Amino acid sequence: MFEYIKESADYLKDKGFDKPEIGIILGTGLGKLLEDVEVQSEVSYNHIPNFPTATVEFHKGKLIFGMLGGKKVMVMQGRFHIYEGYSLQDVTFPVRVMHELGIKKLLISNASGAVNLNFKKGEIMLIDDHINLQGSSPLAVRGIEKMGERFVDMSAPYDAEMNSLIEQIASEKNISIHKGVYASVVGPQLETRAEYRYLKIIGADAVGMSTVPEIIVANHLGLPVSAVSVLTDECDPDNLNPVDIADILAMAAKAEPDMITLFTELIKKL
Repeated sequence: MFEYIKESADYLKDKGFDKPEIGIILGTGLGKLLEDVEVQSEVSYNHIPNFPTATVEFHKGKLIFGMLGGKKVMVMQGRFHIYEGYSLQDVTFPVRVMHELGIKKLLISNASGAVNLNFKKGEIMLIDDHINLQGSSPLAVRGIEKMGERFVDMSAPYDAEMNSLIEQIASEKNISIHKGVYASVVGPQLETRAEYRYLKIIGADAVGMSTVPEIIVANHLGLPVSAVSVLTDECDPDNLNPVDIADILAMAAKAEPDMITLFTELIKKL
């Protein structure tokens, strides 16, 4: 894996990805942040050696380098999921490449369902902790001890300083933000009524199909990371309606401006 990471990073350096400071992973329907980026270089995933290719129609599949909030940023426009048939090592490979290129902080966004019924669709949740229900770990691979500590501490996987700044910015900008626990499942099917009840019982406030693998690898790399969920649907098992992807994307678009404000203002303060 060392050789693959270096090969990908060297390719991106040749394409102008010059010492990025902050990495950003954009979730489903959350691509408009790029309108605020002064783009200096962009590369499609399928052109990068050893990179997976996004197969979900609403994930664009580009890596972008530029300036945002006075900082050099590297943005993943579209991410990878294990439900696409990728391994957890594939899903998290871009995080390792971004780290190899020099990022010092990582910001992640996702679209998720609100299990906590006090949270409403179109709102934002700052992830304070998570539950990994994906059945494995990106660190469960032979030779991982050569890349860092095998038994990574996860007592505080989300960076307290960045999370505090996000809450402070939300208060200053009058942005309503919740804080809670994110459960990551395999997907791609949505949950049953019984599964939503189970998620609530075990302490989840929101559920999605991404993010946790990247968080684990960021902690493995000693990379401070924060993540926010845009809540796109309400997972009430007693009043459950069939999933409507168009509505999910519409809710992502509704909350996206607030997410962009949080990320942009945070980057300025870092």
